[in-house]
Amino acid sequence: MSTHGTPTTEPASSEPVPLTVPRDGTPPVITDAAALRRAADAIAAGTGPVAVDTERASGYRYSQRAYLVQLRRQGAGSMLVDPVALGGRIDPLITALENTEWVLHAASQDLPCLAELNLRPAVLFDTELAGRLAGFERVALGTLVERLLGYRLEKGHGAADWSMRPLPDDWLAYAALDVELLVELRDELESQLREQGKLEWALEEFEALRTAPPPPPRKEPWRRTSGIHRARSARALAVVRGLWESRDELARQRDVAPGRVLPDSAIISVAAEPPADERALLALPVYRGRAQRKLASRWMRAIRDATALSRAELPDPSPPPDGPPPPSRWADKDPDAAARLSAARTELTATAERLKLPVENLLQPDLVRRTCWEPPEETDVDTVRETLRAGGAREWQIGLTAETLSTALRASADGDAG
Repeated sequence: MSTHGTPTTEPASSEPVPLTVPRDGTPPVITDAAALRRAADAIAAGTGPVAVDTERASGYRYSQRAYLVQLRRQGAGSMLVDPVALGGRIDPLITALENTEWVLHAASQDLPCLAELNLRPAVLFDTELAGRLAGFERVALGTLVERLLGYRLEKGHGAADWSMRPLPDDWLAYAALDVELLVELRDELESQLREQGKLEWALEEFEALRTAPPPPPRKEPWRRTSGIHRARSARALAVVRGLWESRDELARQRDVAPGRVLPDSAIISVAAEPPADERALLALPVYRGRAQRKLASRWMRAIRDATALSRAELPDPSPPPDGPPPPSRWADKDPDAAARLSAARTELTATAERLKLPVENLLQPDLVRRTCWEPPEETDVDTVRETLRAGGAREWQIGLTAETLSTALRASADGDAG
């Protein structure tokens, strides 16, 4: 047995076996209530964990809804559920999945759209997160399946427009393969984690992920427009904000990805020197297409409203940061804080390497930065434990890092630590 060691399991053979279609064939898509009831009965009669996955249309649609839900359970086989065709009425499935363990890969991507369907796991196992904690450098589903189970999955449709109907047969085969080996992968990773003495850590992480509240709405999301650094004045930022908000409203109404309504590059291109009228707008390269000609009056209205704002109504070109400044500026702004962060990073990195963990899984980097920038008044281990706990750290993380962080928080720019 190895403790906190390197993953040891190798593929069953040197050459992975291609798995291009589900072993039992691609199941039909469930689109009506009768088929859903039969599927729910089969899942309820099955045994063991349930593999779950979803397909969305993030690059095509405004919403993050699930357009396909894939399920697989021992004794029930694989199932493909179309929640759109069912009008979101999936109560038999909700009941069948109660009190079961769900296995997902990169669960944080799927849990929100599953929750929209009132599908919430009672117990969760995340194979991507398990792979990270087990020390694997590459944790994509196909990579882990190939290394641990000896199969090569057919990939290639993850970024497709899953809102289209009917869905092509090869897409459906791809979707079914995403849950084909998920439970077997879960079992292998659980064995790895147990051997390394990390299983309890993983279970704590899974529970924290399962019970995490939805993130709060982002403040001023328009500031994330790609290329916004080129809008240097408050007036230019107002144009970016106006166009972004107008685009977002239209994208939401149409359920179309905002970038397909108007690219970020088109917003930035007019921010510094707004066109005087529609004719000038339509002379710009990005606005010459038929779709943009139809929307020209809308975009000009947003631009005129932005340019007519009073000085007091303009956005702040340098809004106060939400949290500490970038670490690259710490040495100038607060040398002692820079010393604390350097000491913390050095020790946490050493601990993570010893335990074969990604350092960001050992302790959330944002929590480390915030604690080093504004440390508690007392830096004894008990106080640091409470600080980390209040910041959302899990008990296993606190046990491994509180003492190290307590020492780092006493570091100073002149080299003293005490």
